[in-house]
Amino acid sequence: MSFISKWAGLLGLLAVLVIGDQIRINRPGHKYRLTVEVTTPDGIKAGSGILAVVPDRNYNRSGRTTMRGEAVFVDLGQDGAKGRNLVALLAHRQDAKLDFDDINYVALRAHGAAHGNRVSFNDIQRQTGIVPVQGDLVPVLVSFGDPKDPTTARLVAADRAEAVLGEGYAIRGLNAEVVPNGLWPIDFGGALGEPVTRGIAAKLPWLAAPGDGAATALKAAGLPSGGEAREAFARK
Repeated sequence: MSFISKWAGLLGLLAVLVIGDQIRINRPGHKYRLTVEVTTPDGIKAGSGILAVVPDRNYNRSGRTTMRGEAVFVDLGQDGAKGRNLVALLAHRQDAKLDFDDINYVALRAHGAAHGNRVSFNDIQRQTGIVPVQGDLVPVLVSFGDPKDPTTARLVAADRAEAVLGEGYAIRGLNAEVVPNGLWPIDFGGALGEPVTRGIAAKLPWLAAPGDGAATALKAAGLPSGGEAREAFARK
C-alpha cells in the first residue's frame, strides 16, 4: 500500500467516524404524532404532525433537549367566505410566560398518565398505542381569523372553543402516539420511516416573510412575545 493510499484510507475512516458520531448526537430520541380533533357542525375535523425529540448527547452535556417539527394546523373548513382553523402551538402557558420545553415531554408524560406510572426517556420508544393529551399537557391553542394575517390570532381555551370558533365547535381531544424513528437521517417516508412534518409556512405565510410575524401573532392572542416567538410555530 502506497503512502498516499494509506493516508486516504485513514482519512476515509476518520470521516466515517465523524459522520457516525454526528448521527448519534443528532438522531431523535423518539418521535411522536400529535393529533388534534375538533367537533364542528360538519363533523369531526382533525390535524396531526410528527414531532421529533432530540436529547442532549454532547460530550460536555452543555446543551438541552430540543424539538424538531411544527405547530399542528387543523383546517376546520369554510363558513361562507370565512375559513376556520385551529393551531396547536409548540408551547405551553405557564403563568405570565410561555414554556417552549414542555412540548418535548408531551408523549412521555401522556403515556405515564395513561398507564399510571412514570415513563423514562429510555423507555418511551417502547410505548405503543394512542394516549390522550389532557390537562396541563395540552399546548397553547390559537385560531386565525385570516391565516395570512398574524394580527388576527386569537387564544382558544380548550374547554370553551366556541367562544372563538363559533357555535357548534368544540375541542374533541388531543392525543399522542409514539412512532418509529425510522432510518434517520434518511427517513423520507414509507419503509424508511415517517419524517418530521413540515409545511406550516404554506398555511401561515408570514412565518417565511421578513419581519417577526410570530411575535405579532402571539401578541395579538394576548400571549408573551419574546425573542423565542418563532419556536412556538416551528423548530428546525
